[in-house]
Amino acid sequence: MKKALSITTFIALTCSLSTAQANHVFEDYARVIKVTPQYEEVNRPREVCETEYIPERDYRQGSLAGPLIGGIAGGVLGAQVGKGSGRVAASAAGAAIGAIVGDRMSRRDRATHYQREVRHCETLDQWETRLSGYRVVYRYHGHTRTTMLPYDPGRKLRLRVAIEPLDAERETDDAWNQ
Repeated sequence: MKKALSITTFIALTCSLSTAQANHVFEDYARVIKVTPQYEEVNRPREVCETEYIPERDYRQGSLAGPLIGGIAGGVLGAQVGKGSGRVAASAAGAAIGAIVGDRMSRRDRATHYQREVRHCETLDQWETRLSGYRVVYRYHGHTRTTMLPYDPGRKLRLRVAIEPLDAERETDDAWNQ
C-alpha cells in the first residue's frame, strides 16, 4: 500500500513540474523610468432654466350700458355746442366720442391684473478634466517599454514574464538530438 501511494505521489509531482516548466511563466519586477498622468476632457451638458413673470391685464368684455350712455350724453352735448347745420355734425361727433369714452370707462372697472409665467431654458456645456490613467515607461533587461495603467505603479512595476520558443518544432528536434 505504501509503495502504491509513493508511486502515485511521484507521478503527481512529475506531472506538476513538467506543466510548470512547459508554461515558463513567472513574475518579475521592472524599473519604472517615467509616469505621466493622462487626462481626458468630458462634456457634461446641463440645462439651465429661468422663470420670468410678466405683468399683464385682461380686459373683459364690458356691458353695452357704458357705450350707450356715453353715446347719448355725447350726442346731447354735441347738439348744445353746435349751431345751425353744424348741430347735426356736432351731435354725431359727440355721440361717437361719448360711446368710446363710455366703453373705456366700463372696461376699466373690469380689468384683471395678473402675472404670466414665461420659462426660458438653454443647454450649457460644462467641460470637466478627468484622469483617465497613467502612461508608464519602464525598463526590463535593457528593453524600454511603455504601457497604460489605471494606477501609478511607483518605482517598480510587477510583470508577468512568459518565455515561449519562437519555433516549437526546432526546439523539439534539438531536444531529441541531445
